[in-house]
Amino acid sequence: MENYEEKLALLSEMISFSVVDGQLHKREYLFLTMIAEELEISKEDLNSLFHQENNSVVIKSEFERIQQFYRLALLMHCDGVLHERETIKIHEIGINMGLNPHAIKRVLKAMEQSPNKMISPEFLLEVFQEQLN
Repeated sequence: MENYEEKLALLSEMISFSVVDGQLHKREYLFLTMIAEELEISKEDLNSLFHQENNSVVIKSEFERIQQFYRLALLMHCDGVLHERETIKIHEIGINMGLNPHAIKRVLKAMEQSPNKMISPEFLLEVFQEQLN
């Protein structure tokens, strides 16, 4: 990740996605705070993003796009309720990121089938790498 503004933009995208179902669940907020800590974003800056318009950023690195997609997929599952709007939106976001639609479907299906809704980093990267060959 290049700079603080890009990190804020990624969090802003995640916040926008977290409320696509019409509400922000407590677990979603806790997940967002964990991601903010990982990205070294202050809690004040995180909270201010809830009152700003989503300022999306183009992620140049494929690895970072895959990583952001996975963060969004984890966010989608963290409240324990999978809404149709979330499913539609995450596909749209993944495609807009330039990720392969078949890989997106495989990752989401594997997460859905996983008891804890998580997949290994190796599997995640393997699915997207397969599509390049």
